[in-house]
Amino acid sequence: MKTHVPLRAVTYNLLLGGLHAGDDTRLRAQTQMLARLGPDILSLQECTGWTNRHLRRLADELAMMTVDMAPSRVRRTPGPPNGTTLLIRPSSVRVMDHWIVGEGVFHHALIRAWLRPIAAGNDFTAFATHFSWSSGDARLDEARMLTDYGGPFPGAPRGALLLGDLNTPDREPPDWSLVPANLQSRYRFVKSDGAFGRADRRAVQVLLKSGWRDPQADFGDPQAASVGYYYSNEPVPWRLDYALVSGLAVSDYFIHDTPGARKLSDHLPVVCDVMVGANS
Repeated sequence: MKTHVPLRAVTYNLLLGGLHAGDDTRLRAQTQMLARLGPDILSLQECTGWTNRHLRRLADELAMMTVDMAPSRVRRTPGPPNGTTLLIRPSSVRVMDHWIVGEGVFHHALIRAWLRPIAAGNDFTAFATHFSWSSGDARLDEARMLTDYGGPFPGAPRGALLLGDLNTPDREPPDWSLVPANLQSRYRFVKSDGAFGRADRRAVQVLLKSGWRDPQADFGDPQAASVGYYYSNEPVPWRLDYALVSGLAVSDYFIHDTPGARKLSDHLPVVCDVMVGANS
């Protein structure tokens, strides 16, 4: 008899580790919010300034275990190191193997995990990542490390999840003047003369062309945004955070947008409920 195992995946950029001058009040509130969302697989970006104590406490409070925390390869400002983290709920899934991959390519990091549902389900791959902030060209190189998994690939389970802050706008802004001129090179094509073009969406587009699916196209509000409410000088509602799937059924998807969540980070959590095939 064929059945399916429901699992919840969440990706969330914490904004500077949820810390401020050593105060972890915001991180504690973020942890409580994540506990309410109840992820089985959790990708966190900007675990900035975290020690093992921060990671251990968050994992304990969420009843999760850490797969890995990978430091960013490049620092662009002074201060504590950045990190990308993948956690799983051991009562739901087990880790068969994991790797930090794409070293030398990723500005931040890419964690790949081979996972198996506890309920005797089919194995699948989960990726936790944070694409480069600097340019569409850098993000395109990073995305090409993941296109293989948009379909069947030798030596890998058929199903896959890609969770992360991909720093790639999902649309043109209503007016580019809403984006400060000194930040526009992050998001736009830069022409040979240095002039700006349209939004550079190639990193996500190449993933979708390779077989990855974007559940936001099928669930909820297709215009829902994960950023654009936090900074008064950049009020652009667009999506930079993604939960993409390949070879997995999706039962629900949403961006957790509440007044409380908007106070905790400049990004909102993205939630994707998948149904992993299982035999019983």
